[in-house]
Amino acid sequence: MNPGFHPPWTVLLVDACPVIRVGYRALLEAAQDFILVAEADTGEAALKACLAQAPAVVIMDLALPGSGGIEAMRRILQRRPAAQILAFSPHEDIILVQQALRVGARGYVTKRSPPAVLVDAVRQVAAGGVYLNADIAQHLAVQKTHGPSSPLAGLSTREFEIFSLLTSGETVLEVAQQLSLSGKTVANYATQIKSKLAVNSLAALTRLAIRLGLSHA
Repeated sequence: MNPGFHPPWTVLLVDACPVIRVGYRALLEAAQDFILVAEADTGEAALKACLAQAPAVVIMDLALPGSGGIEAMRRILQRRPAAQILAFSPHEDIILVQQALRVGARGYVTKRSPPAVLVDAVRQVAAGGVYLNADIAQHLAVQKTHGPSSPLAGLSTREFEIFSLLTSGETVLEVAQQLSLSGKTVANYATQIKSKLAVNSLAALTRLAIRLGLSHA
């Protein structure tokens, strides 16, 4: 751990669900070594809050509306490379963990983890460490040894972001607007994604996302 990071730690809490934010706010306040300086419910609001408040750690929900948590992390780290981001999600799919870590997250926790796990993870990430629970760390080690098991493992971070948005119901033009890309660029990415995943339509991409537990569209 970096000895330059000391409590109390300032925290930005990002989650689309206000009920979840209320629960985690109470949890962090009870821990007494955190100061919750801001909350956000979208990636765009998270970036604004992060730039305004400069929190020590950002707790980032990956299942955000709009451009999503992965893209929000990428934008935050472009503007504030020193930000310590803990990703959390309802999903345990290892591809999400890999994408979050590839973008620059310092840890990953599932929303099904006990409350004490989230507090420990925030402490470790805020102090300059990395946090992965034992199950996720084991899955990553197995995949490193035996090779990728998810068909999405070959997608780049940008391809995964576009795959996630398209399979959640966004159109090519809507994705282009959210990611500040041209429609032609997104369409080219969509073609590459379909080629890599050996499917020939958006409907097939969506069925794949549902089968992998990444979409309920």
